[in-house]
Amino acid sequence: MAKHTQAHLSRTLPKSQSEFIKLRTRNQMEYYMGAKLIEVGVNPKSAIYRWATEDKGSNEVWTYSAYWGDSREKIEAEESLS
Repeated sequence: MAKHTQAHLSRTLPKSQSEFIKLRTRNQMEYYMGAKLIEVGVNPKSAIYRWATEDKGSNEVWTYSAYWGDSREKIEAEESLS
């Protein structure tokens, strides 16, 4: 079975949410991602991280992604070409 080399965590937030709540949510997502990587045996320092936001009317969907191993190499190669 192939090993996973990426993980994603999404949250939906109202656009009208206060900056304090948005910052707290962002920090929580970063913490939970690090904890999840440790849980599955990946050193969080060996991963690269990317944020994405998607507009959903009055809401935003935030996605925090971690990439390691082959996925990290692929992302870094794509970014070096741009």
